[in-house]
Amino acid sequence: RKHSMPQISDPSSVALVVFDVDGVFTDGRILIGPQGEEYKTFHTRDGHGVKRLMASGRQVAIISGRNAPAVDHRMTELGVQHVFQGCKDKLPVLKALLKKLDISLENVAYMGDDLPDLEVMQSVGLPVTVSDGAPEIRSAASIVTQAAGGHGAVREFCDMLLNGIDQ
Repeated sequence: RKHSMPQISDPSSVALVVFDVDGVFTDGRILIGPQGEEYKTFHTRDGHGVKRLMASGRQVAIISGRNAPAVDHRMTELGVQHVFQGCKDKLPVLKALLKKLDISLENVAYMGDDLPDLEVMQSVGLPVTVSDGAPEIRSAASIVTQAAGGHGAVREFCDMLLNGIDQ
């Protein structure tokens, strides 16, 4: 797997794990109802993985390009406090959060799946993607999960991080 800078050397130094939503927590499909309401499908095991990550003392954040009430609802259920939606340019949002939390980019793991995630992935210590991520994103990732987005990939990465990443 390719490594991008600043590359993390010790998984235990990851203080913040940031996730994209569509294509990572979900399979990337968006179901739209007759009144334009949006539905998303989340995997329950991913939610348990996120809860375990937070219980380990790590911060968890969501930075999504889209805006969906379902995401707010699910992240509230999971206890994720840092939820940013409607972000076309994700890196400034991440940098503002890092300043607030006093965490540096090299202590961040970011899991994305498509081109809007590329700049962030090239900036963090541990860039991660799902098995069905875009080719450019897979090239930029240090870790590519075996699972596809929406099919337990978040849980797979959470478990790797909690187990010290045995690839």
